Order: sequence, then structure tokens, then C-alpha cells
Amino acid sequence: METVATAAYETAYSKPIFAGRTFRGAPVSELDPFTTEIFDDPRVFHDALLNAGPLVWLERHGCWAAARYEIVRSILSDWKTFCSSRGVGLDDFGKVKPIRKQSEILEADPPDHTPLRQVINRVISPVAIKRLTARWTEIAEELVECCLQKGSFDAVTNLAEEFPLTVMPEAIGLKLSRDYLLPYGSFVFTIFGPDNELRRQAFSQAPALLKWLDQQVRRENLTSTGFGAEFYAAADRGEITEYQALVAVRALLGAGLDTTVNTISAAIEALASFPDQWAKLRAQPSLARATFEETLRFDSPLQIFFRTTSRSVTIGEVELQEGEKVAIFFGAANHDPRRWTDPYKFDIERKTAGHVGFGHGIHTCAGQFVARLEGEVLLEVLARLVSSIQVTDPKTIRYNNVLHGAASLPVTMERA
Repeated sequence: METVATAAYETAYSKPIFAGRTFRGAPVSELDPFTTEIFDDPRVFHDALLNAGPLVWLERHGCWAAARYEIVRSILSDWKTFCSSRGVGLDDFGKVKPIRKQSEILEADPPDHTPLRQVINRVISPVAIKRLTARWTEIAEELVECCLQKGSFDAVTNLAEEFPLTVMPEAIGLKLSRDYLLPYGSFVFTIFGPDNELRRQAFSQAPALLKWLDQQVRRENLTSTGFGAEFYAAADRGEITEYQALVAVRALLGAGLDTTVNTISAAIEALASFPDQWAKLRAQPSLARATFEETLRFDSPLQIFFRTTSRSVTIGEVELQEGEKVAIFFGAANHDPRRWTDPYKFDIERKTAGHVGFGHGIHTCAGQFVARLEGEVLLEVLARLVSSIQVTDPKTIRYNNVLHGAASLPVTMERA
């Protein structure tokens, strides 16, 4: 098994990716994946993990790294061995007192996880979401027209953020301010990382964010129609508790925006970078959904989550004991050449079934169908109304411990 990276990997960062030694037969990395150096472009680090073996020991954080596609899928499929209830962040709730409230959805395993997830799956099912298509298309057309009038604009703030920030509050039934929607979403994800500056900054914002959230999710502050009202109706029928209905609304607010924003902006950047693919989409706007799926694989919005072993298990040649943390690198798995041909090529006609851009298994992103329709609608409108997309200045990264996406992406678009 290789324990030393190639020269290309060694010179990409300020110090080698691997330490040149092993731990339980696996390569050891001294690098911290939760740094701006890797956030800016994780590909070199991901490739090194993929080449190294089934598992890598991340010495800095005392946990394992799983990057290969088949390993990642097998871990996500086996919730009994790789549990979420001990935390999907780096902290192990079986060993340390949580410094944050445990997620009732992401960090719950069956049977506790099942009733609420069943209600969420029904309320925001593909059939239920599809009825929003006409309204969302109308909003997308108005938004793209406004951007075309500007000509040059920030594709993140003016498109990728503005579209979900318009359609999601309406679909949920929010009546109050949307001011904290994006900061709250970023907070929800970045606290799953280690005790670094990003997490400390997030916790410093917690009082204001949680006070705002408490008001948003109350039954009396939601419209009589929308996803929120349907969750509370399920509580009235006794399918879930009143508190679980509140949790469901809170979950959509936390997880229903950032991943969508990141994927939409990534799709725009990819289409500008691969003009042949933009030409395909313009010629056939019905490829909008496929374009969104390829973006989820090509530039995964979710980069890292954790699982904890609940019993001993062997991966490759490494035997894990109960109570060991495993970092799952979704972005790396979606570029594993063992699964994907030419993985760094953006190909909207690629067969993307099985990608882990939204996770896999019982904890697959609950809002994935909402995000998929948002992406499909906006990309289809862009294909119809826009003739060209050019990135005019380098993007900047929005730093988050587990998400990957742009904070800004200056572009110029011309009307079709």
C-alpha cells in the first residue's frame, strides 16, 4: 500500500499530505482538511486520499478518512455499524458531552429517526414538489430577466441565492423576515466541524440566529398552506408530535438553502467553463435536470460528514473497533476514477445515478427533491433566455467546515 504521495501532491501544500508512515497499516496524514488552503481547492487532497487506500488516518483529528466511492457508499448504507446518533460531526456524543443541540433528524437512527423522516418524505415528495413548477418557473424568468438587464452581476447573490430565498420561504409558508436564512444555514453545517475559528465564529452568532429561528418555526407564524402547515397537520393527526413538526420546519430552513445555492452557482461556473456543455443545454433545455445532477457530482456542495462505529468492522486491511470516527469525503467519492470515467470532466449527458452529492442511505438529504426542482427550473430558464455566460473575475469561496461553494462569482450574461 502506498504511504507517500507523489511529488505533485507533496508540492501542492505547505507540507506533505502523508507523513510517510502508517497507522494500523493505513497511511497517515498530518494535514488538516478544515483549512482555507484545502477549502479553496480540495481536489489535490481528495486525489491523494483516493490513491492512498481504502482508509487514511487523519492524525490531527484522531479519526479515519474514507474517500473511495464504494467504501463511502457502503458506510452510508450501513447505519447499524456506522451510526449517526453519536454525531455526524467530529465530536463523539458517546464520549463527550455535546456542546450543541443534537439534530433530531441527521443525528438520529431508527427507530427514533423513522416516524419524522416518513412524514418529511411524504410532505416534500417528488409528486408534492412538482406542483410548484409553474410558480417557480415564473419567478425564475423574472429573476433572469432582471439579471440580463444588468448584463454583468454576481451569479451567487443575484441568482444562486436570490432564487431559493424567494421560492423556499413561500413554499414553507414563512410570514416573517428572511434576513437570517442564509446565515442560519451556514451555521447549521459549519458547527459539524472541529473546534476551529469557523466553528467558534458560528457559535458566537448562535444567540441571534436561534432567537430568530424560534419565531420562524412556530405554527402561528406560518401560513395556512405550505410545507410548514402540512407538518403541523401531521402532528394534529398524531403521526408525529407537535415538537417534531417544529423540528421538520427547522430542518428545511437549515438544510434547504445552502446546498442548493452552492450547486446552482457551481452549475453556472461549470457551464461557463465548459462551453460545449452550455451549447448542449441551450440546444436541449430538457437536459436541465441532468445538468443539475452532474453538478452535484462534479462540485459536490456537501464535502464531509462523519459516522461513528457502533461495533467492530474491517475496511480493507484495517480493523476498526467500536467508537471510532470516520470522516466521509463525499466530494472525493464523486471523483473516484474507479467509479467515474474522466471524473474532472463536466458532462451533462453523463450517467450520474449513484452519486453521493446529497448523501446516500437513510440520511440522504431530506430536501433533495426541493433542491432538484429549484436547480432544474432555473437552469432550464437560463438555457432558454441566455445566449452566453462568461465568468469575468475569479470566484471567492464561502468557507464552511463541511460545505463547499462560492461566496461570489462575477459573470456577464447576454440575452438569447
